[in-house]
Amino acid sequence: MLPIALPLDPMLARAVADVPVREPGALSYEPKWDGFRCIAARDGDEVTLWSRSRKPLTDYFPEVAAACRRWLPDRAVVDGEIVVRSGDPGAQRLDWEALSVRIHPAAKRIAQLVSATPAELVTFDLLALADLDLMPLAQRERRAALLALLGDLPADAGLHVTRATSDPAQARDWFDRFEGAGLDGVMAKPTGDPYTPGKRAMMKLKHARTAEAVVIGYARSRTGHGVGSIHLGLYDDGVLLPVGGIGAFPDTARGAFEAVLEPLVLTGADADAAPHPGVLTRLGPREFVPLRPDLVVEVAYDQLEGKRFRNTAKFLRWRPDREPASCRLDQLETVPRYDLDAVLRP
Repeated sequence: MLPIALPLDPMLARAVADVPVREPGALSYEPKWDGFRCIAARDGDEVTLWSRSRKPLTDYFPEVAAACRRWLPDRAVVDGEIVVRSGDPGAQRLDWEALSVRIHPAAKRIAQLVSATPAELVTFDLLALADLDLMPLAQRERRAALLALLGDLPADAGLHVTRATSDPAQARDWFDRFEGAGLDGVMAKPTGDPYTPGKRAMMKLKHARTAEAVVIGYARSRTGHGVGSIHLGLYDDGVLLPVGGIGAFPDTARGAFEAVLEPLVLTGADADAAPHPGVLTRLGPREFVPLRPDLVVEVAYDQLEGKRFRNTAKFLRWRPDREPASCRLDQLETVPRYDLDAVLRP
């Protein structure tokens, strides 16, 4: 029997505007992994994987459960991030889209995805070991125990310990370079603090950029009234490409947005010829309403995944002063590539 009750709410982070600096040794900095947060527990032969929202992930990621069963001791609980990588050796990066489709209801499809896009667990905290609840210990002590437990695993174990540094200049360097491997920022953790489930006791610095994009359509809200999501496009060599969308805004804005967009709705042959976002993995499967590409919106985004926003963008403001044709893909910042293995195993 494990010494802590599961599932539990993982410790969270609040956003900061720059790499925080305190007295030497007071903060530990780590790369920020953009995957599925996961509390992984082994109790004898039983392994369970829990999401941030306490939902079971074990059936979706049997290869991660197998790695935990092989490499964790008989009773242990770790906090980490499930990730999927893509690319050729020496030029690999995190692949959010491949990870997001791993949540599938069909066991046969899951088995296919395990083979095609195997997932790994990057650990960054040790919460329990044998009979010991480690959460009251200082972060520096939990980190040392995690390294002692998993720090020397082989590269193909499917289980990793994240890198860490006490140097804010090193953290700033990671913030800039590691984005090329698909990571989305850095974390800062007070080294003397205990693990506090559900509390925003850590700090996170994420990449944030702005862009102007063309509104190509929308999907209705789950209630059927108002706008549920807005879909965006950018021109590339004269072709309007779907690049992602806006998935969250206040309920009070949904009706107002629909009033703005309704005059632009396309029908018939015009609707059939309009750009379509395809599989709406991050914005939901609700009916897509194509629009005349006349409206420009300014959005905040973090980074690109190929020719798409990696995550959903944030609405900032309408830009009636901008011509849609001026919203081109080449306005977006291109990040130099960086090999994921160089992050995991320098």
